[in-house]
Amino acid sequence: MTTPTTSSPTTDEEDLPHTKDTGDPFDRDVLPTPPGATAALLRSLLAPMKARVALTTLLLLLQQAAVQAGPLLVAYAIDRAVPAFRADDHGPLVAVAVGYLVCALASGGLQYAFLIASARVNQDVLLDLRGRIFRHAQALSIDFHERYTSGRLISRSTTDVESLRELLSEGLQELVTVILSFLYISAMLLWLDLGLGAVAVASFVPLYLLVRVYRQRAGRVYRVRSTAIAAVIVKFVETMNGIRPVRAFRREAVNEAEFRVLNRRHERTNGDALLEMARYVVGSRLVANTAVAGIVLWGAYRVAGGSLELGVLAAAVLYLRRLYDPIDRLGMFLNSYQSAAASLEKIAGLLAQTPSVPEPSVPRELPARRSELPGREVVFDGVGFGYRTGGEVLPPFDLTLPAGQTVAVVGSTGAGKSTLAKLLARFYDPTAGRVLLDGVDLRDLAMAELRRGVVMVTQEAFLFSGTVAENIAIGRPDASREEIERAAKAIGAHEFISALPDGYDTDVRKRGGRISAGQRQLVAFARALLADPAVLILDEATSSLDIPGERAVQAAMATVLKGRTAVVIAHRLSTVEIADRVLVMEHGRIVEDGSPDRLIAGTGRFADLHRAWRDSLA
Repeated sequence: MTTPTTSSPTTDEEDLPHTKDTGDPFDRDVLPTPPGATAALLRSLLAPMKARVALTTLLLLLQQAAVQAGPLLVAYAIDRAVPAFRADDHGPLVAVAVGYLVCALASGGLQYAFLIASARVNQDVLLDLRGRIFRHAQALSIDFHERYTSGRLISRSTTDVESLRELLSEGLQELVTVILSFLYISAMLLWLDLGLGAVAVASFVPLYLLVRVYRQRAGRVYRVRSTAIAAVIVKFVETMNGIRPVRAFRREAVNEAEFRVLNRRHERTNGDALLEMARYVVGSRLVANTAVAGIVLWGAYRVAGGSLELGVLAAAVLYLRRLYDPIDRLGMFLNSYQSAAASLEKIAGLLAQTPSVPEPSVPRELPARRSELPGREVVFDGVGFGYRTGGEVLPPFDLTLPAGQTVAVVGSTGAGKSTLAKLLARFYDPTAGRVLLDGVDLRDLAMAELRRGVVMVTQEAFLFSGTVAENIAIGRPDASREEIERAAKAIGAHEFISALPDGYDTDVRKRGGRISAGQRQLVAFARALLADPAVLILDEATSSLDIPGERAVQAAMATVLKGRTAVVIAHRLSTVEIADRVLVMEHGRIVEDGSPDRLIAGTGRFADLHRAWRDSLA
């Protein structure tokens, strides 16, 4: 018995549930990132490997200490070892040579150990991050995937993760090297000569301001660049996935023009990033060279006046060159950092998304079946549904489906048929009321138990790469080969499967492209039968098939539906013949409810549809 209570404007459930679309592909790439989410993500990635991070840091500290000892040895050689050598004392000069060799060997060995240790940390971080993205993307609800395209998810797990890899592999070492160099060299310069050290430290102020400006400008550029890359990937993936309609409707030129626009925008963002980098490099070199020139002139004047030793000036110049030379590399780090920061922000935004259909905090179990039938009772109790952004799709209604009953749902496109099915499968949660399975709210069932009890077979019988047997066993992974073949025989699929080159071990290839649409649908039914669900939903399961394929699938449906509670969404009224009951939907409301024979004999909407269908057959 149905009791619809309100009316609803015509809507198309196939569009559920979208956010506002501005038409700009770049806008759809943006997910809100909560404050602090990016830093929290980075901390969580590094937290499990604190000891290894500490080891890599220690190795780099020791390596820098060995590197920075060189100018001190040069100063000692000029001011002490060379005069001693002239006095026939070879010891100091030999000590300098040995010390320089030891420092060089230590620096190389420590650098090698650092690269090995840091590479392991980097790869473990990236491994963890890719795994998180994949797991989280699978856990997010259907409405998210309808809004956020697969191309953007691919961009998050490839291009954006690659940006982070470049930062971890190269950028962080440059940053730590520059920081350690700054601290060590500043201390050495101040210790060697307070005046030279003060002037050198003062020159860091304009460099700091330059770095700060570059970070701000480059950050904006790289956020746009990351979005532009994603748009290019999305367009490419969309075109390749739809290559058949592209060819059929001669969309090549249009797609190429659209891709050219996206590609050029990507090119412009890359150019903007290079321009910002060029400005930084030119500015930093100008400051560095000016500072070195000034210090050399002032130091030479002091050496000539006797207030500064020549070795100290030489060491100071060497230290300054060692300090300013990495400034360009700091720019490369900032380049990698801004790219990685923009990418990490997008990844953090993705990982911050929460499923709109969450797991229950305290899951309940289904009660024991009330009868010998494999089906269960389904109740829609005051159920209503609407878009998150507004707009009612299904006004509140009540509906009871007894255990073991097969119900066909018919109506025009946009009537709400698929929405009803998706609420039963809990792809969405109702915005009002509740859906009960043997008295238990679907929101209280663990997803694993719900998926065992309710199975949906869609119009596109999706097959994964792998064998026919593996695709059937998706319904019950622990099934034996005998059980898989028994399910296929019951459906009527055994004959065509056995005729394949390798039988049940034949690889169906991408999306099952090796077999026909009707055969894919039979495999999907075998999968559903093997899963042995209490409730089966068939969403347009025969709409894309030819007449022989439809008849084969309908015969299989009779086997699969026997004794189960079933909801059959149908455009073709031939499918309705197997139903015990028919629901006719219009504008989100159930306007007719009864047995097929009673409704056909009446004067309502279903009688008109059936009459038109019979006339089309004639």
